[in-house]
Amino acid sequence: MLKTYTHGQATDRPPVLIVHGLFGSARNWGVIAKRMSDTRQVVAVDMRNHGQSFWAAPHDYPAMASDLAEVIGSLDGPVDVIGHSMGGKASMVLALERPEIVRKLIVADIAPVAYSHTQQGMIDAMRAVDLSTVETRGDADRQLANFVEDQGVRAFLLQSLDVKAKAWRLNLDQLEADMDAIIGFPSVSGTFAGPVFMLSGAESDYVTREHRPEIKRLFPTARFAKIPGAGHWVHAERPREFEEACRVFLDA
Repeated sequence: MLKTYTHGQATDRPPVLIVHGLFGSARNWGVIAKRMSDTRQVVAVDMRNHGQSFWAAPHDYPAMASDLAEVIGSLDGPVDVIGHSMGGKASMVLALERPEIVRKLIVADIAPVAYSHTQQGMIDAMRAVDLSTVETRGDADRQLANFVEDQGVRAFLLQSLDVKAKAWRLNLDQLEADMDAIIGFPSVSGTFAGPVFMLSGAESDYVTREHRPEIKRLFPTARFAKIPGAGHWVHAERPREFEEACRVFLDA
């Protein structure tokens, strides 16, 4: 089963399951998970081939959705789900395939469509770091800066570096092999009739008006909102606003 991190105690409210994006981990969501656990139990996961979870093929959405269903089976379901980017796609497939175990769904800055921008460049950048020479995170950051300009993106990637073990906590080979599946979206029959909140960054182009017909086809109740001043990493760039929007939707 996926590695899980539980915050707070079980209450009479459904638990919240948090599902991170590509190259991320439950650690990225620690502050939001801890804060939201004041009223209900919050469980964050490391997805397969990420963090402390197992490495396995394939890295596609049906497999990831199955992993999430197994976690929910260990909780007192159904649950509310928050998924970002790759985690948002996995959460959408979960809701479409297993609607009885998902109560409400929040999808952070991703649509149920295929995208053209590959993340192969990030994999190449991480592989280019000579880990044998890395003694501190700063050492790795200086090498990574030759390939990744954005300091925030570097800091995000470096959360998945085990400096002591001189290894990435990411199965880069498998993620590369399944990159087409990761940026794509599988053909899933049926719809999810439960409440869905598509919460995006106003500065991001991941969810556009052109995507709305397909979103509404699969998720007929979907509501849309944008957080000003946030890009694709909406939860990291505007954590308080993101948390507040999630609370309002989940508590309604």
